[in-house]
Parts: sequence; structure tokens; C-alpha cells
Amino acid sequence: MSQSKIWEHFQNEGVDSFSQSRGRLEFLVNRLSPAARILNVGVGNGMFESLALARHIDIWSLDPSERAIEKLKISQSLGEKAQVGYSQAMPFPDSHFDAVVMSEVLEHLDDAVLKKTLDEIHRVLRVDGVFLGTVPAREQLADSLVVCPDCGVQFHRWGHMQSFDIERLSIVLSEIFYVHEISERFFIEWKSVGWWRKLQELVKKFLSWRGVGTYGICRNLFFVVRKSN
Repeated sequence: MSQSKIWEHFQNEGVDSFSQSRGRLEFLVNRLSPAARILNVGVGNGMFESLALARHIDIWSLDPSERAIEKLKISQSLGEKAQVGYSQAMPFPDSHFDAVVMSEVLEHLDDAVLKKTLDEIHRVLRVDGVFLGTVPAREQLADSLVVCPDCGVQFHRWGHMQSFDIERLSIVLSEIFYVHEISERFFIEWKSVGWWRKLQELVKKFLSWRGVGTYGICRNLFFVVRKSN
């Protein structure tokens, strides 16, 4: 099963799947300086860009989906600041950004692409620049496997290829970055849902505190690392 086909679907026809991400994305945007030049890798439905522009952040975007980038250029008037490309081969110069953001992206990369992606992030960051984002927390990948009804190939329903806990994510990121923070968070989307969904989210949060529930669902690892000399 092609990873790119899964991602292309969720970026376009399945874009509603990003509707519950506002709380997580607002949290990330609020960690950024309005004076900074920021690269967001993996645009989803463009919500991160919209939130960043509302804070007058100099936002740039990268995504492999041509359709998603074209929609973003139109909806947010980003022009050439929105580029089609891959995280392992970024079309930007060295030391170009104050921060790079990747929220719910690293888990989609295999080991080789993940290493190249981290090298590229290091390259495009200025010295003392920060890399921040989120990944699902302690996801059990096997719990979300499905089978293609046409070819019989088994694949993860969202195209995830990595599972991270705090220890593993720290090891991976500390190979080339200084780790400032890695912590487990539970993000709840409050503004766009009714009272019943809010109650469900509170129950999930309570269960997560008790160690009950499916890992990787609504629970995230938040990370901030820095490029040092």
C-alpha cells in the first residue's frame, strides 16, 4: 500500500479528519514568536497556517500534495512560501528558519526517511533554531491495521510506520539536536464540538490518567529540541 496515496486522500478528500486538531495546533502556535520565520511541514487542512497568520507569524509551508499546496496558496495567499516537496529533501536554503514545526508527521516516516528528515530540519534551521511538534503517544500500531479489499495488503489505516514513547523519541531526536522538552499531553478540541463530545473527551482524559484506553488516540508526545553549535 503506497504511503503517498493514503496521505493524498487525507489531505484532500478526507480533509475533515483534521477538524479536531485545533487544540493541538493552537498549543503549538502559541509556543512560537510572532517575529519568527516558521516552516510547517505537513499542512493538513491549512488550520496551522491560518492560526499562525492570525498572530502575524511569517509562516512557510511544505507538503508533498500538489493539490493541498495549491489550495493553501489560494486560501492563505502564501504564494511561493508554500512549496510542494518532501521532508527528506526540502527545497529551502541552509539556516533559513527560526523554527520548524511537524505535528503528527514523524510517525508516517520509515527509519531511512526519518533520519534524512531530521538531517534536513537541522540544515534549514539557523543556529539556536527550534524544532517542535507532536507525535501519537505510545501507539499500538497493530490496533489500527486494516486490509485492502482489492489486493489483500495489510496497512495502517492512517499510514503510520513509527510508534514513539518518551524514551525512544528522546533517543531519536538527541542524535543531532539538544532536547529541551518531551512530555505527554492530552489535547481536547473544545471550540468546534457540542457538549456530548466534550463529555466524551473528558472521560477519555480521565481514563488516560488511569492508564486505560488505546494508546495513540488523543494522547500525544509534545517535543521541543534545539539546533546547537
